[in-house]
Amino acid sequence: MDSRPHHSDEQPGAENVVCSRCGARATDEQLITWTFSVEDSVRRYYCDDCARANIRSIEGRLDSSWW
Repeated sequence: MDSRPHHSDEQPGAENVVCSRCGARATDEQLITWTFSVEDSVRRYYCDDCARANIRSIEGRLDSSWW
């Protein structure tokens, strides 16, 4: 849903961050608690609600060396 994907080396401000799942926009206060993943060299951000709702899926994508 984020029309401008962020590359992994960028540090965007909250005004540019949109949840990739539900489309919610981050405020400066919220951004610190959001989760992101890097997929095909693109950062994808997830709000607290979407991250909590999908935590098992997120953990399932971690390399086995993480555990």
